[in-house]
Amino acid sequence: MFRNVFFEKFIAFTASVHRVTYELTKNCKSDEITPIQYSILEHLAVSEPMTLSEISECHHMSLPNTSREIKKLTLKNLIRKLDDKEDRRKQYITLSEQGELMMKETFQCAEAHLLQRIKGLSAEELEDIQQAIDLLQKKIFY
Repeated sequence: MFRNVFFEKFIAFTASVHRVTYELTKNCKSDEITPIQYSILEHLAVSEPMTLSEISECHHMSLPNTSREIKKLTLKNLIRKLDDKEDRRKQYITLSEQGELMMKETFQCAEAHLLQRIKGLSAEELEDIQQAIDLLQKKIFY
């Protein structure tokens, strides 16, 4: 019984995370990119470098579709590809300077929305939330 309740709460929590993430970033993202392109850039901003396969897996996209989106982002000068020195067939994808700037601006906007959302919380509540995030990151989202 406990596991079922835990799982249901976990699913509800992750759905809430997606909803709040959308709300925090909805007016912050550039109109020059699609939602999937934003998702790729956001992932690269926190987890670069990544391979095409890793991006494909993380975003539940086929390799051809991922490759097409990567090409579009490259043409917009938002990402760059780096060859692996040991395996010439492998490429790593990172944000370009322009991509880093775009994501920095987006994250600053999202941070302002988050600060507005939490403005009434006490220092103790903020500490509790930070500890909860750290625990989730360590035990579940590693």
